[in-house]
Amino acid sequence: MLVSAAAVFCYRHGYILYYGDAQSHIDITRSIIDSRTPGYDQIGTVWLPVLHLLCLPFVANDTLWSTGLAGTVPVAACFVVAGLIFYLIAKEVYGTLIAAVVATACLALNPNVLYLAAIPMTEIVFFAGILMLLFALLRFHVTQQLRFIALGIAASWIASLTRYDGWFLIPFAALFCAAFAARKKAAVFVVFAAVASLAPLYWVAHNWWERGNAFDFYNGPESAQAIQGGLPYPGRGNWLLSIAYYSAAGELCAGPALLLAGAVGVVYSIKMKKMAALMFLALTPMFYMWSVHSAGTPIFVPFLPPYSYYNTRYGIAMVVFAAFAVGAIVASMPRELRKFAPVLIVFCASPWLLRPSQEHWICWKESQVNSDGRRAWIASGAAYFGARYQKGEGILVPMGDVMGIFCRARIPLAEVLHRENGPEWMATIARPDLWHRDAWAVSQEGDPVSEGLSRGQATYQAVEVSREPHERGVTIYNRDLPIRR
Repeated sequence: MLVSAAAVFCYRHGYILYYGDAQSHIDITRSIIDSRTPGYDQIGTVWLPVLHLLCLPFVANDTLWSTGLAGTVPVAACFVVAGLIFYLIAKEVYGTLIAAVVATACLALNPNVLYLAAIPMTEIVFFAGILMLLFALLRFHVTQQLRFIALGIAASWIASLTRYDGWFLIPFAALFCAAFAARKKAAVFVVFAAVASLAPLYWVAHNWWERGNAFDFYNGPESAQAIQGGLPYPGRGNWLLSIAYYSAAGELCAGPALLLAGAVGVVYSIKMKKMAALMFLALTPMFYMWSVHSAGTPIFVPFLPPYSYYNTRYGIAMVVFAAFAVGAIVASMPRELRKFAPVLIVFCASPWLLRPSQEHWICWKESQVNSDGRRAWIASGAAYFGARYQKGEGILVPMGDVMGIFCRARIPLAEVLHRENGPEWMATIARPDLWHRDAWAVSQEGDPVSEGLSRGQATYQAVEVSREPHERGVTIYNRDLPIRR
């Protein structure tokens, strides 16, 4: 019910595709079946494929694609799966139903979690994967049944092909599995690590096949490293700042009440000697701190320099960690006091109950602030093409954010020529005077299309220019056709 309400709320207010990444995910998925060169190659090399495969059964429908609901459906389903597994893990660890209920409620009632569960983003899918992995490890500890090692490896594959965070977890998951094994610990570690690593190895091979660069996802032209461009930011090379910025994002995502309760829960977990699950859940926040320090991944929060929003949603990992820790408080209560445990739920949710507006949901706010300009030019571009474009004329684009125009206008992507279309794209960009046969082009300042057209001899004219604050200008070109008013 909660995630359904969140999905309806986001749909009615048009929030589903506020994140630029959400728009990209839904457009990449559509291009697998709707492109000048449909098929496997459209998966690309930077975004990992699991979310796109989950969206694939729904994205052929124009309404589901253009609204983003094609991504809402599978991500919301992953939220349900993640919540159920989270509950089972808490019940397994704390040994009491009420502790599991309270911990799960603290997670599920967080509006930042619910927002990410209603849009086509990877965080909820990833947590479904790692929670399944943790569940498998705990069940293997109890039963010593090999089927739970197999389940853990499958869950690791899901996580590793959803977010790169999953790659970081593989050696730690193998260590947990070996520690839980009653015998042949070294063999268990080697087998788990080797088989789980097949997912990252597949993606490296995929990158080599598609781009001739096995690490295109890491250092290619569309990688996070290329986007950051080596620019300095708070926390780069500084552990104290990287921890401080990630902790700030975690507090904004979880809320101060949940973090406080989670800290108390950690103390009780130590006393109860039930730290294994919490240690595993702490690995993802540790990965983000390391990423800020060493991997060119900045996190910006509105009350620290440079006083903006960027990657604040990564703090969602702290919600999972803190909510699970709250269960330890309930498990430590005398039985006669556990009937008051729901008070913890109200306490942890109090920041959102006292300030219910989405203006206080950091994940929503990040998506809203960072998309104002992009949403404006997508809307104007979609309106322009919707009134003028005729099937078969063709549009040359650079991929990226401008694809949102055709999603919004419901123009099939088979009408669009972009960088994932291989030889035709490369020939057109290199010699537009010879190969630029599409009637239209759309470019942003400095992208390959604008540069290619500036070198070419093709006859075209700029017919629409959109300039929004803090956004690169977007230009629509028309070639060899009268401008239709």
